[in-house]
Amino acid sequence: MKLAILAAVAPLAVVAAAPASQPTGELALVQQHLRGLTTMVADFTQTDRNGRILTGTMSMKQPGRIRFQYQKGVPLLIVADGGALTFIDYSVRQVQRWPVKNSPLGVLLDPSRNLGRYAHVAPGSTAQQLVLAANDPKHPEYGRITLYFARTGGGPAGLALQGWVAIDSQNNRTTVQLANQRFGGAIGDETFRWNDPRKGVSGRG
Repeated sequence: MKLAILAAVAPLAVVAAAPASQPTGELALVQQHLRGLTTMVADFTQTDRNGRILTGTMSMKQPGRIRFQYQKGVPLLIVADGGALTFIDYSVRQVQRWPVKNSPLGVLLDPSRNLGRYAHVAPGSTAQQLVLAANDPKHPEYGRITLYFARTGGGPAGLALQGWVAIDSQNNRTTVQLANQRFGGAIGDETFRWNDPRKGVSGRG
């Protein structure tokens, strides 16, 4: 289970495969959505390659802050407050950290980045779905992530994030599905603090 969770957040370097250009068309629409997104709260369901499922609540606040609060009884937490993305396993008192910008979730958490540098729009399964794929073709060992948006009036630019699929270098697949998305509500900065199991003090992601 731990490996499946790490597959969703572990470092993924994204480097331009071609000269950077300003997003156009649907890519520009995703960029507009991310830059217009202030906060979002959603329920999430996470499924690993073996079909094991965890649930919880995701809280996101731009720029750079996110928290995955897992269901009761799961001693795991993923949180970032703008600098590093932090994975905490309270059962073994382990903390791992990566720069947000080197994580797949950097696609979501740094709206100032130019999507044209590292992402492209892929075909969706329906006309109401918009798919964004991000990876570094020069370094397939870094893995890849695909995000799914619905064309709905519920979020900025008429889009709402529905979830993503992350695949690591060992081809481990982790799927995250979102539901009950709420946009623009107040989220305090204390939401993105965490207790360090190694020191017993509050941490900052």
